[in-house]
Amino acid sequence: MRKSRIYFGAREPAPRETGGRLPTALLVPMERRVALSTLGWQAVYRLLADDPGMAPERCFTLGREGEPVTMESGTPLSRFPVLALSVNFEEDLLHLLRTLEAAGVPSRRKERPDYPLVMVGGPLAFMNPAPLAPMADCFFVGEAEAGLSEVFSRLRQVWLNGGTREQMLEAVATMPGVYAPDRSPLPVRRVVAPGPNLSDPAWSCFTGADAVFRDTLLLEVNRGCPYACRFCAAGFVYRPPRQAPLEELQRIVELADPPKVGLVGTALTDLPHLLPFLTWLRQRGTKFSLSSVRADGVTEELLTFLRQCGIRTITLALEGPSRRLRNLASKKLDEDDFLRAVALCARHGVNHLKSYCIVGWPGETDADYEELGEFLGLMARTRDQNLKRKKEFMRVTLGTSCLVPKPHTPFQWMAMASDAELERRQHMIRNMLKPYKGFRLETDKPFQARLQGLLARGGESMFDFVELAARHGGWKKALQRWQGDPARELDRERALDEPLPWDVIDVGVTKEHLWQEWQRAQRFAPSPKCTDKGCDQCRRCGMDVFLDPPIPSPKIAS
Repeated sequence: MRKSRIYFGAREPAPRETGGRLPTALLVPMERRVALSTLGWQAVYRLLADDPGMAPERCFTLGREGEPVTMESGTPLSRFPVLALSVNFEEDLLHLLRTLEAAGVPSRRKERPDYPLVMVGGPLAFMNPAPLAPMADCFFVGEAEAGLSEVFSRLRQVWLNGGTREQMLEAVATMPGVYAPDRSPLPVRRVVAPGPNLSDPAWSCFTGADAVFRDTLLLEVNRGCPYACRFCAAGFVYRPPRQAPLEELQRIVELADPPKVGLVGTALTDLPHLLPFLTWLRQRGTKFSLSSVRADGVTEELLTFLRQCGIRTITLALEGPSRRLRNLASKKLDEDDFLRAVALCARHGVNHLKSYCIVGWPGETDADYEELGEFLGLMARTRDQNLKRKKEFMRVTLGTSCLVPKPHTPFQWMAMASDAELERRQHMIRNMLKPYKGFRLETDKPFQARLQGLLARGGESMFDFVELAARHGGWKKALQRWQGDPARELDRERALDEPLPWDVIDVGVTKEHLWQEWQRAQRFAPSPKCTDKGCDQCRRCGMDVFLDPPIPSPKIAS
């Protein structure tokens, strides 16, 4: 496989001549500074820009007034034959519709007589495309390196031959990874890049001094997560879990030569070459940052190295308030490992420990939060007993988020906690932290979480709600006008035989496996993680059949 060398850093690319190429506007529903610190759309841009038959241009939809135009050439969106929308979060839907309206492009596909063709990609395209189905001509479902170039090649061929938008759709509707509503055979299979390793990891082609993560090359070191926590979509929709080879990570860094690298992935401490890679970065004078790490992966050797590199903030995931709820979530966490990690952080002079916890679990009780209060006390005492000097201090920030049941996870059938219940749990935790010096609480808003749940679990009729929000002042005003019933989507448990809006997509993990995990969750019974031997040896979730022929077993590091 030819490796891409597309990297601009802080430079802006010049627009390409469009002769013989397919002009495509890549819409990113974020401010530029936020988009520069987001990886998915950049991987798509890099893939398109590496194709001599493509002429991609970017449009950031927030923070700009007037008619939306592309950054490279200032071309209005309505003049492009293809609009490619990168959708990461449910709340993005509002910004996308407002952008189309400002561009003079009808938001419903049946109201667009001809070009542009609107294609949607990103996580929502294969988690639940239903709320955007009335808008999208087609979705790309899966990993971009597993066929997106071939889809655009087909679109380009139709465009250069003078074809219509309808002919474009006919040409791609049955291609692997394409879901064209009312056209594609169902369910549409998510496309997955072959191989036991992540041979072509995503990495950013743009950085900038004004980015949220300043001058940072984002680099995907692994994809998916073997621990399969039941609330986490990444552990189910990005199977099989794969890791990027050390040599490929080094190749990308040497090509880009950035001042800083941000490692993107889950369970980073499971990466067998994490410390060798970080050591190599340090030797070449490249700074780096890590996302959260597993408590059982925090070792004396790792902490010593991180502190030598100037890392002063460590993030550990606690997730559930109690052991019972962590078992419900199948969160593989030993409390002693967590406290050992807290002690190591204190002894090594980490000055800010971050952790996060989720509220709103099915079957949770006050007793679960009383256990959390006791555990927070253990954390405080462990910290204080392990500080080496009296003048040293380690602040602790506990972030709480509201559990949003996501499609293609075992919790897709559960009822979501109410606003009042979520607020009550946050209030309980805030009171628990008051006795402990240096502890601080960060919370998200229950309304936003419930909104996310509504958009994540709704069907095609949800598009009416999004249209109301786009045209009448936002989500809260839309709820007052909408004729639908949020309680139907949020406040009831669903049955196994009930059709789900996202059944149109086959992500690889079978519905039967997810249901079994939901039943085990209600018994507070954890399940084992994905085996290191590969899907063809595990055969529990259905990925061995989905990946036909089975992927070869990955080599296990000694």
